[in-house]
Amino acid sequence: MRIRAILFAFLALITWSGQAMAEVSLVMVEEKGCIWCARWNEEIAPIYPKTQAGKTAPLRRIDIKADVPSDLHFERSLRFTPTFVLMEDGQEISRIEGYPGEDFFWGVLEKMMFDAKLMQPPNGS
Repeated sequence: MRIRAILFAFLALITWSGQAMAEVSLVMVEEKGCIWCARWNEEIAPIYPKTQAGKTAPLRRIDIKADVPSDLHFERSLRFTPTFVLMEDGQEISRIEGYPGEDFFWGVLEKMMFDAKLMQPPNGS
């Protein structure tokens, strides 16, 4: 009985607070034959889901030549591959166009996530 009461209180708190958790994702816009997409797939893709960024914003892939999924709304057109778009509830927050290497990617992605208050900087500030 006590467990049910605690569970009910928790669910009520979530429901009454009116704040649902936002759905965050990192959309990778790619195309067949893109050498920079292939390089990202070799260098980043295997570790991305294991990182804090990957857990906060799971990867979602779309082909640049396909129709844009109806649940995604981009601020401007998609022209380059790869393009990485940080999305919250289907709305673009920010993007990285291109992939010039691992260090650049992680640094810019983490700054995007810090600016969007999706992650804390390493020093906690």
